[in-house]
Amino acid sequence: MKFNITIKSITTVEEITDYWQNQDFINLLERFDFPDANTVKPENLVEMLHMAITDFEPNEAAATVLTYKLSERLNEGQIAQISNDMLLDKVCEEYPEIDLHYDLFNINQVLYKAYNGKFPNAKATVVDFSLVSRDGYDGEITKEIVLKSFNNGLSDSNLIKRLFTEQMSTEQEFGEAEAVLWKLNEKDSTDFTITTSEYWLNKVEILAPEFEGDCLLPKEDENENN
Repeated sequence: MKFNITIKSITTVEEITDYWQNQDFINLLERFDFPDANTVKPENLVEMLHMAITDFEPNEAAATVLTYKLSERLNEGQIAQISNDMLLDKVCEEYPEIDLHYDLFNINQVLYKAYNGKFPNAKATVVDFSLVSRDGYDGEITKEIVLKSFNNGLSDSNLIKRLFTEQMSTEQEFGEAEAVLWKLNEKDSTDFTITTSEYWLNKVEILAPEFEGDCLLPKEDENENN
């Protein structure tokens, strides 16, 4: 499949605005022993949470937030290790299970802001673009299709291209695309937004505002989509 891709904007952000909900903040306040958390006005929840967090040692606070979000994926030993590592490194970029990077990024940023920089600052990249088929494809646009189609427009230094060379440029299945791209939002049939870590993609690695994308899918996937 071939697509014409037009990059409309590339933005670097330090938080994903819809990841945390107000109920999350209330639940976390309770875990940090904040009294009457459910009576805090919505506009004050983040400020109160930051205050409550800083009553604890940074690694203790990290363990609390990690347990809240990831206790079903991580055991106590892993949480203890990560809560200490987060003070030194961008665990949300380095953790071997990349499907946890999105959660770890958002946890890191809450702690970074609460402790005013004691945790490393991580960033995300948001790309608005249009993707128009050149050969009549009208099926679902998936994260795998987007990443494979972006291959021609990325610099050779890009980490996705370097780590997943075969998946990006051949018919090999690219299952990791689901974890590499945190979000894929479809605005309409041709306009999309992707969100991912700056670790995977930054604005200088997209070489041109317009380029042609080639997407080679496994044969069975192409047959299903057609």
